[in-house]
This record gives sequence, structure tokens and C-alpha cells, in this order.
Amino acid sequence: MLTEEHKQTIKATIPVLEEHGVTVTTHFYETMFEAHPELLHIFNHVHQKTGMQPQALAYSLYQAAVHIDDLEAILPFVKRVAHKHRSIGVLPEHYPIVGKYLLQAMQDKLNLAEDDPVIEAWGAAYQIIADIFIQIEKEMYEAAAWEGFEELEVVEKVQESSEITSFYLRRQQEQPMPAFAPGQYLSIKAEIDGEPYTHIRQYSLSDAPGQEHFRISVKKEEGPAGMVSTWLHEHVEPGQMLPVSAPAGDFTIDNEKRPAAFLAGGVGITPLMSMIKEQQARQPDRPLTLVHAVRTEEAAALTNEPAADTLAGSFLVAETPVDPEAVDAVGRLTPELLEQFLPADTADVYLCGPEAFMEAAAGLLLGRGFTTDQIHYEYFGPGTALRAMTIES
Repeated sequence: MLTEEHKQTIKATIPVLEEHGVTVTTHFYETMFEAHPELLHIFNHVHQKTGMQPQALAYSLYQAAVHIDDLEAILPFVKRVAHKHRSIGVLPEHYPIVGKYLLQAMQDKLNLAEDDPVIEAWGAAYQIIADIFIQIEKEMYEAAAWEGFEELEVVEKVQESSEITSFYLRRQQEQPMPAFAPGQYLSIKAEIDGEPYTHIRQYSLSDAPGQEHFRISVKKEEGPAGMVSTWLHEHVEPGQMLPVSAPAGDFTIDNEKRPAAFLAGGVGITPLMSMIKEQQARQPDRPLTLVHAVRTEEAAALTNEPAADTLAGSFLVAETPVDPEAVDAVGRLTPELLEQFLPADTADVYLCGPEAFMEAAAGLLLGRGFTTDQIHYEYFGPGTALRAMTIES
């Protein structure tokens, strides 16, 4: 139980976390993985090497400290992270391990004794937050379409653009495909030759629910970040089996009839296309607009599907097009382009794409008068859950 003294102690650590949070969380991951290398089967190795995951965790600690008087304020963040945890197989027994090494990292890097009031206060806060995660994730596990990772068959592989390939997946023995909410994702567990640990990555479902298959559309990334996407593109073929967790994620669309717009950056089109298709089937009279920003039109995927062709407005914006005549605008999104493409009565906007695109697009929308309640979004990257509380900044 958190006492008032605990809360005041945690608040006092806010400036310390601002300055030293990443140092603490980097040390935490290093010591935890050294003691428990089996957890490397779960965590994203690339995000550890780049420092993105320690930064994300440091920001989480900071937000917990800021909201320590009202932890319900971080429930949207907790639920989004819990979806990710459920999809990769985080279990209740993992939380004591994380707590032990997180508190030890605070002691080591902040030069604190084991019985320091800061360690006592954060220990109490961690237990409360961990219990919240465990309960929410318990409910998610119970509601999931299947337990853990199920082997799905790759039944079709389709190259969609110069960078993106779609994989069509089905369950074995003609089991029905479960329902999912458009905007959700699958976690794929990759077992790559020569790699000592499995690698788990999330890919958005890019087709409508109710099909005889799941479809993911994967961009082939370069460098270490592209280990799994490259493996999928170059080594996975129809007939192979992939370990897949049940659909997860809370980036979904409402079923109001008011006009909605979709702003996609590159492969961010994937969850938005699922939303568009579902809305066209469920509410064919709902006005929908799509704006897809890409580096070049050759990299654009899925926008040539009938679902996009039948929209009231579908616009392709390319930064450096091979054929300027093949796109609706050249360059990056600007206030003028948004004013030209988005109907004045647009009530909801759904954004998805890389971080730089998301920040730019959100800034343009806010500058045009959209409120944070009208903007729904998901980053593709480790900061996804954290940014959910900070778009207004």
C-alpha cells in the first residue's frame, strides 16, 4: 500500500528520473539479462542495442512518478502496454524478476542503500503497478482467441510494392479464423538460423475481419532492425508454418457515422486499410478519406485495392516520386495539402506511421484546429504505448 510519505518521496525523484532515468534503465536491462538470459527470447534485442527500450522504460517511470497521486490517469498507457505483453507472452512470474533488478539498478546508479526511503517507496509503487498489469493481462489472456503462439500456415505471399510484401495466414485443420478489431496486430515469433534466441515482432493486420485468412503486410527494413522482416521476405514461403500469437492491440476505430480520415506514413497504411475495409462493409455510407504519404510512389502499398479506389477521397503524396504524374501531390504533407484533402466536416482522424511522420502530421492537425480527442494514433516503434499520453505536447 502506498502511504502519503511514499508518494511524496516518489514525487521528489521526478527531477532525478529526468536526469538519470536512462542510466538506471540501461543498467537494469544489462543486469537482468545477465542473470536471466532466457528473457531475451521475449524482449526486442534491437531496441536494447539502440537504447530505445531503456528510454521508453525511463519515460514510463517518469510518468508513474508524475501521476503517483492518481495512477488511474495512466490506465490508457497500461492497457496499451498490456496488449503488447500479452502478445509476446509476459507472465505474472516475470514481474518479480523485473522489480528486483529495477530496484537494484536504482540502488546502483543513484548510490542508494537497500533501506533508503526511495527504494522502499518505489518498491511499494512497483508492486501496485505490477498488480494492475497482471490483472489486466489475466483478463486479456482469458479473452484471447488462443493460448500462447499457434502455428499458422502461410498460404499465400504477395509482393505489394518495392518494399512491402503481404503474407496470408490460416489456422490448421480448417479451424475458423477468430474475429479481431481492425487496427490490431499479430506477434510473429521468428526462429532464425544462427540466432541463439527467438525474435518476436508485431505486424498489423491489413485486411478486414471475417476473412478465411489473416493478412499482414510487412516492409523489408534495412540493417539490424530488419532482421525479422528480411527473414520473412527472403526465407518464408507458402506452405511454411509461423508461430503467431492471437490478435492484440487497442488502436481501433469507432463505429460512429461521422466523417473520418486516415493519414498513413509508409507502411502505416496497414492497420488503416483494415479499418477502411471494415467500415465500408459495416457502414457503407460513412464518409471516409485516405491520405497516404510515401517517399516514392513505388513504395506505396495497398492503395490500389478496391477499398481505396471507392473512397470519397484517396490521395497519394510522394516526397520524391519517380513519376510526378502518378501522385496527387509532390513533397511532404503541408497545412495547405491537409486543407485541400480533408473535408471540413472531418470529425475523426486516424494516424499511423513512423515517429517523424506522426509528430509532423499530429502537429499539422492540431494547428488546423483538431483536438486531441479527434486524433487517434499509433506509432510503429517501441515508444508506441508511451506516446499515447503525449501527443498534445
